[in-house]
Formats: sequence, C-alpha cells, structure tokens
Amino acid sequence: MRVSETIATMSSMIESKIPTFLWGPPGIGKSSIIKQIAHDAGIECIDLRLSLMDPTDLKGIPFYDKEQHQALWAPPSFLPREGCGILFLDELNSAAPAVQASAYQLILDRKVGEYTLPDGWAIVAAGNREGDRGVVYRLPSPLANRFVHVEMEVSVEDWRKWAMTRGVDARIVAYIGFKNEALFTFDPTVNERSFATPRSWEAVHNVLQSTLPKNLLLDAISGAVGKNNAVDFLGFCKVMSFLPDIDAILSGDCLDYPSDISALYALSSALVGRILSDQDEAKIDHLLRYTLKLQSEFAVMIVQDLQRQGIMMDHIPAYGDWVNAYAYLLC
Repeated sequence: MRVSETIATMSSMIESKIPTFLWGPPGIGKSSIIKQIAHDAGIECIDLRLSLMDPTDLKGIPFYDKEQHQALWAPPSFLPREGCGILFLDELNSAAPAVQASAYQLILDRKVGEYTLPDGWAIVAAGNREGDRGVVYRLPSPLANRFVHVEMEVSVEDWRKWAMTRGVDARIVAYIGFKNEALFTFDPTVNERSFATPRSWEAVHNVLQSTLPKNLLLDAISGAVGKNNAVDFLGFCKVMSFLPDIDAILSGDCLDYPSDISALYALSSALVGRILSDQDEAKIDHLLRYTLKLQSEFAVMIVQDLQRQGIMMDHIPAYGDWVNAYAYLLC
C-alpha cells in the first residue's frame, strides 16, 4: 500500500482495536506512520523494542504474596495502566523467538501474567521483511495468525507531499520529482552500506542545513544515499543555482522561462516551497500568470502541489485565466 492508503487502513484498524502488523523495507517510515497516527488522534504511543528484551521483561517477575501465600507476577512499569493509545511493538520479528512467544498472550488475549491491557489501547507491530537483509526471525505461524498484515510500498507522490509540509530542502524535493527512482534504491541482493530511502533523504536535508564545508558535501551525502545518487543530486543542485530569480517571478517582474527539463523541475519545486512559506495572494496571482507561459505539465504540477497543501486560489484573479488555459489537462 502507498503511505496515504496505509495511514487510512492503520487508523481504522487501530480505532477498531484489531492487532495489526505493518511490514515494509527499511527506511520508509513505518515507525513514523504509527507515531503520526497517534499524534493526529491525540492519543499516547508506547514504543516497545522487543528485540532488546528478555522473555521475563514482558511478563514481569514473580514475587511472594505473604497474605495470599502464593506467587504473583509483578508486571513491568512500561505497560499502560489506563487511558487510551497505541502499544507499538516495533521490530517484533527481530526479537528472539522466546521473546516473541512471550508476546502471544498479550497480543491475542490482551493480557500477560497478572497484567491486562486497558480497553482503550490498540496493539500494532512492525518489522522488516525476511528478505530485506535485516536481523529478523521468521514470524511463527501462531503469532502471525494473531495479526492483520499490512505491507507498505514507497510512493513518490506521498513522499513529496510529506516533504513539502515538513520543510524539506526544496532541492531534494525537486530532485526526487525529476528522478522518481532515486527516492528508494534499496536492493537486498546487493551488499551496500549506503542506499537511498525516504529516511536517508531526510538525513541529506539535515546535512544541507548544517555548516559542513562544501568540499565535504559529496562524502557526507554519499554516506546517506550512496555515491551515484550523491553525484547526480549535487549536479542537479548546480542546475538550480542558475534558475530565474524566484522573488522576481513572484513580484511579476520576471519573464525568463527555462527550457531544460531538470531546471523546470527545480523551478517548480522552488516556487511551491516559496508560496508555502509566504501565502501572499499577490504572489500567488503573479505565480499563476507566470505559469501560463510555462510548459503545461509543469504549470499543472505547480498548481496541484499547492492545492494538495491546502492553498486556496479559486478567488485569485489569475486563476480563471489559468483554468481556461489548462482545462483540457484537468478533465
């Protein structure tokens, strides 16, 4: 499933308290999705890494009750006692089989030892697939049968939408728009330490925002997304440095229209990013008039990207002219 579809599906499963297992390759944001769902719903999310636990860590330890003259189990303090939220068992299939076995009862019966999970809590697990070159154990059939399984896939459109809302460097957003396949280059059959994923491109953003000297950028970016992607991306950045003046375009004083495809992708992303940071109606009007002379697919891409981010422009004077010019592409 694409990210947007995954969020909708997982939200429904969580609301219904159905145990769900989220599968996907490394670096595509499985953990982030669960935490985002919890944040958006205003509920707590407890992240348990069972790969770091022993079987007794989940069930607790026994102690002798003098009054009842019997042994009881003292449940761990990290399990919730009240309220509502998501009990997130991240990297469940990286846990040792004995630890996975200790989770059986908690997942199916919502209790373990003397502990019972409150009614307001949903159980979600996540993990990498067996063929993803991670440290994983095959999920035992009895445990797998306790979950509804959801598998994620990478979506450039969803990632670009997310990146724009998070203020990811416009050069990265433009580059991924220009070269979709560069978003995710993980190949489990190739033994590479660095490869491109949504998570590693976010790391590139952090590198670009740092004070790292320019002569070290290639090595740093290569360490995040691989040498080939780093070289190609930095070459793309050089193209962006020769773009028309963004401020002049948004003030209506620029009539320079690049023809190179990579430059158009870069320009489109830069214009969208600038409008998202400053939603001045006069600037939106100038942008719409500027796009009337751009290649049509880029004019449509700019407006659709803005609309996906909630920018309303129906009332902008130039929008009527824009719709008349590109109505044939919107049908």
